[in-house]
Amino acid sequence: MNVRASIPLLVFSDLDGTLLDHHSYDWTPARPALARLLSLGCGVVLATSKTAGEVAPLRAEMGLGDWPAIVENGAGVLAPGETPTDDPGDYPSIRAALDALPRSLRAPFTGFGDLDTDGVARVTGLPPAQARLARRRAFSEPGLWSGDPAGRAAFIAELARAGITARMGGRFLTLSRGRTKADAMATIVDRYRPAHTLALGDAPNDIEMLETAEIGVIIPNPDAPPLPTVPGEASGRIRRAPAAGPSGWNLAVTQAIEDFRLGQSGGGHG
Repeated sequence: MNVRASIPLLVFSDLDGTLLDHHSYDWTPARPALARLLSLGCGVVLATSKTAGEVAPLRAEMGLGDWPAIVENGAGVLAPGETPTDDPGDYPSIRAALDALPRSLRAPFTGFGDLDTDGVARVTGLPPAQARLARRRAFSEPGLWSGDPAGRAAFIAELARAGITARMGGRFLTLSRGRTKADAMATIVDRYRPAHTLALGDAPNDIEMLETAEIGVIIPNPDAPPLPTVPGEASGRIRRAPAAGPSGWNLAVTQAIEDFRLGQSGGGHG
C-alpha cells in the first residue's frame, strides 16, 4: 500500500486488558471511539503479545486491515493485508534455551509450548480454536511462573546469558530475543510519519511504548497490582484512564481526540 501523506493521529494499542476485556475478550465498548478515529482518517496499530494468527482475524473484525499490527510483544510485525505464515522464526531457539536450563530454574515456568491446546485454553480463557492459534508462535514464548521472586530473577538472568529477555505482561512472563513493542512502534512511526501519536496499555511490557508516544494512557487492570508511577505522569503526558478495558479505552481515546483537536478547523496537525 502507499504510505499516507498526512495521518492526523496514529494510535498504538495493546489488546488483552486494554482494547479487549481481560475475561470476555470483548472489544465492542470501544467501538464508538474506534469508529470516530477511522472517520477522521486516523490509524490504529494493534500492539500485542498475541500471535499473527490470532491478530489477523481480530484486525479484520475491527476494520483495521489497512494498518500494520505489532505481534508477539514487538518481536514481529504483521504488514497491512498480510496473511500469517508458518515460519517458526526464533521460537525453536527460544524453546531450546529454555529446555537447557537447570531443572530447578526450568520447572517453575510453564510455557505455551509445554501445554496442549486445552491447556492454553484453560490458562488464557480462550476458546479452543483461538488457543490453537496462540500456540503457533514464531518469535516469543509466554508462560506462567509458579516459583518465588528470587527464583524468577535467577531464571531471567540465566536466560539473558543466552540472549533471551523476559517481559511481564498482564498475566504472562514472555520470553523473546529482545525486540519490544516500542522498537516496532518506532519503525512504524518512521514509515507513516503521523502528526500525533497515542499509545494505550495496561501492563509493564507496555510502559516503553507509552513513554515513546506523544500521549500514553495506562488502562487500569483490576486483576493486577497498579503499575508504578511513570515519570511522564507528572507532566500529564502519561495518563491513567478512568475505567478498565475497552470502556476505559473508549473514554481515553475520545479525550485524546478532543485534546489533539482532531476534526476541528485548523486543528490536528500541530
